Amino acid sequence: MADRIVLNPISYHGHGAIENIVPELTARGYKKAFVATDPDLLKFGVTKKVTDLLDKAGFAYEVYSDIKANPTIENVQTGVAAFKKAAADCIVAVGGGSAMDTSKAIGIIINNPEFADVRSLEGVAPTKQHAVFTIAVPTTAGTAAEVTINYVITDVEKKRKFVCVDVNDIPEVAVVDPDMMSTMPKGLTAATGMDALTHAIEGYITKGHCAISDMFHLEAIKLISHSLRKAVQNDPDGREGMALGQYIAGMGFSNVGLGIVHSMAHGLSALYDTPHGVACAIILPFGLEYNAPVAGKRYRAVGKAMGVDGIDAMDDDAAAAATIAAVKQLSADVGIPADLKGILKEEDVQFLSDSAYADACRPGNPRDTSVEEIKALYRSMM
Repeated sequence: MADRIVLNPISYHGHGAIENIVPELTARGYKKAFVATDPDLLKFGVTKKVTDLLDKAGFAYEVYSDIKANPTIENVQTGVAAFKKAAADCIVAVGGGSAMDTSKAIGIIINNPEFADVRSLEGVAPTKQHAVFTIAVPTTAGTAAEVTINYVITDVEKKRKFVCVDVNDIPEVAVVDPDMMSTMPKGLTAATGMDALTHAIEGYITKGHCAISDMFHLEAIKLISHSLRKAVQNDPDGREGMALGQYIAGMGFSNVGLGIVHSMAHGLSALYDTPHGVACAIILPFGLEYNAPVAGKRYRAVGKAMGVDGIDAMDDDAAAAATIAAVKQLSADVGIPADLKGILKEEDVQFLSDSAYADACRPGNPRDTSVEEIKALYRSMM
């Protein structure tokens, strides 16, 4: 079977990358941008770094910031109406996964109005037209939404998140500028960074992995492991390493899938509003232990990329254990809780387990699972 790799047609990386936004828009003849962003980024002047460039060039735009941390169906539908009202012809998404995921859904629905209910986009939706031309400008180093064919929307009514997978949603241009990430507080830097590490590790062990995705994921693991602690301290080199590492992880997992760590994390965010990166970071070591009987031999390469001393001389079991220990240590070093105590409630375990099993990420898990096994895994973290 052939392996498929979908990536941005164009991406810019490094300090000052945002200077390419206006030239990319004007070269294509666009006239008005719909700037979708997080309200806090607007409040603290981060979005202004982009709108100042638009102002300087005299490029028309309208700002949309009615976006929650876990974007909802309503956020998307309100955004679709706002895009139409603005008479915009392109999107500039400035933010973390919430702004970019909302932008993807808006862009898809504008060009594929038959999916206006949003729920019908769940899974692999048969859209026919590519989304509205989009430039994605991440302000966090974690989701890699700027390079993926995935986005996640929260269904408030049903208390669940659903994953949408669509090659038509990938932004045509990604602008990954570490300067846009410099104002992230320590907690957000840690959470989004551990989300990126989870992407890389789950992508490396997923059933669908291939030679190309392995290359991306191992390099991402190396960059993230060596950069995250420094990024949390707002070290410029750490920020730059994380900006690149999370993007490379996205190049991989977007094309081969993830596993139960993400499927279990989605429910926690939908039900308790737990930050997605925190949920992933807590679950990741438990997920690795659970998957070790099937995927443990692949952990050696993960540990080596993380810089585990002496791992080449270890047997497979010892190498797997050392790798899991390294993941736990990195998570602890950046201030992530070790378990779900105080977050997960026993009365919600059944609902969360059913949701995790139904999640689009679950089939990619290297070890076949069941609702009962997921319930036991949740309870082991309490």
